[in-house]
Amino acid sequence: MQETQPFFDIWQEVKTKLEMQLETNTYQEIFESVDSVFKVRNNYIYLIVDNEFIKKRIEMLYLQKMNRILSSYVDDRHEYKLITREQAETELKQDQDFDLTKTDNKESYDKLYLNTNLNPSYTFSNFVVGSSNRLAYTSAIKVADQPGVVANPLYIFGDVGLGKTHLMQCVGNYILEGDINTKVLYVKADQFVEDYVRHASKKKFNEFHNYYRDVDVLLVDDIQFLAKKDKSQEEFFKLFEQLHNQQKQIVITSDRKATDLKDIMSRLTSRFSWGVTVDINRPDLDHRIKILEKKLMAETSDTNLMPEKVIEYIASVFDNNVRELEGALKRVLFYCTAFDYDFTIKSAESALENLIKVKENHKDLIQDKIQNVLSVVADYYSISTSDLISKKRKRVYLYPRQIAMFLIKTLYEIPYKRIGSYFSGRDHSTVMHSVEKINNDMQVDRNIKIDVEKLKQKCGQN
Repeated sequence: MQETQPFFDIWQEVKTKLEMQLETNTYQEIFESVDSVFKVRNNYIYLIVDNEFIKKRIEMLYLQKMNRILSSYVDDRHEYKLITREQAETELKQDQDFDLTKTDNKESYDKLYLNTNLNPSYTFSNFVVGSSNRLAYTSAIKVADQPGVVANPLYIFGDVGLGKTHLMQCVGNYILEGDINTKVLYVKADQFVEDYVRHASKKKFNEFHNYYRDVDVLLVDDIQFLAKKDKSQEEFFKLFEQLHNQQKQIVITSDRKATDLKDIMSRLTSRFSWGVTVDINRPDLDHRIKILEKKLMAETSDTNLMPEKVIEYIASVFDNNVRELEGALKRVLFYCTAFDYDFTIKSAESALENLIKVKENHKDLIQDKIQNVLSVVADYYSISTSDLISKKRKRVYLYPRQIAMFLIKTLYEIPYKRIGSYFSGRDHSTVMHSVEKINNDMQVDRNIKIDVEKLKQKCGQN
């Protein structure tokens, strides 16, 4: 637990700013009596307010403003949270035997927070909800509210940069805020593998088991990285079984559905489907605009700094993922602020010129390469390109089509869903099946392997 005095001093500065910005009556009614920092935990600064009415009013109208002002006074990211006087008194009574001056308690507390690996800024309050992620968001809230009961495991899948990690950590932070003694652990799957290998090399299996099994909530990111790691998969299977039997909450993210995971044992992937599976898709235009507006509020204290038409312009150009979208916004903010330019579409175009050029060039280049693959494959199998990409199911078209899908995926690493769009809008699972089928056929049929190698050369790959 951090010392509260420095944060109390900062709160006095923040209050002064609020007093200058708000009407006198509003400030006196809402903020004048807020004069105590109850605790500082997990990068949250808890302020005591008189009652639930004041708490909700601040949360709805002023909390974001308070956090923006706060950011100018602290190096590490902190945020304010509110607790009523009654809640604070209740918590003090419950924690009266927990003395942080005692060495054992201090070490336990530090261990609890140092080992969660959570990013405290990933909260439900700053997760922007839209049609592409509403089901995942709703499911995550229910799991956070009733861990180990509603959906275990919760399996979240989707492409890179769409918010899977953010949503997963929302669950952990929410649970931890509800009960400070809950043992929450976030880990990436590749880190789990590294941990196992390191402990196995030193034969410290008990230490490894104790670290991962002594948790109440396990959050595992990018589970697809367990592929081909047989011993690590076996350890994760045992861990999953034990935690699930004890009704400990498990949340997993991946870039694909559990049934589409490759080179992971089936008894493990089948267990991923025991709970609830939800996906996160690419946000539509309205959703992207909301994301930018939320990000803008977090980045600047002036919510009217950037006109709506500029936000809409950025949202219309960067449609791939949230990470790319937010990066574009930051670039425009920095460009216009650094050179003291007005926030106009023209300024945004200048700021993003290189990014857009790379994006468009890449898109055009990939488009040309895909057309080349389709032409090469169609010519090789003596069929037309239109038949190759059609929905015709005859063997004479089906196998070349699977070959073409395999080549596009392996040569250019394009998402399955996008590949499907080049073949009359086929589902991503159809593309995935085709890619895996050709890959397996190459292992057992030398002629197919020779065909594929010839086609790669014809496509310009040596």
